[in-house]
Amino acid sequence: MKIKKGFVLREVCGQNVIVGEGLDAINFGRMLSLNKTAAWIWKEAMRQGEFSAQSLAVALCEEYDVTPDRALADTEATLKQWLELNVIE
Repeated sequence: MKIKKGFVLREVCGQNVIVGEGLDAINFGRMLSLNKTAAWIWKEAMRQGEFSAQSLAVALCEEYDVTPDRALADTEATLKQWLELNVIE
């Protein structure tokens, strides 16, 4: 998977949000608010370029005190939502 071109993480009024830039902003038409962990996952996905739920879960375990099963479940849930919102492919 990878983050679709044109979507970026921004801080707006102290909140982490994904927004579309350019034509994607017109098609997306909203901001997606992320909690601290989801914002970290987004940044890690950007860093990895091509990523999977497993690769993000491994990185999440290295960054936070979380079990591998919990990290994978949380990462899969986050990626499922992002796929439904069409911000990753």
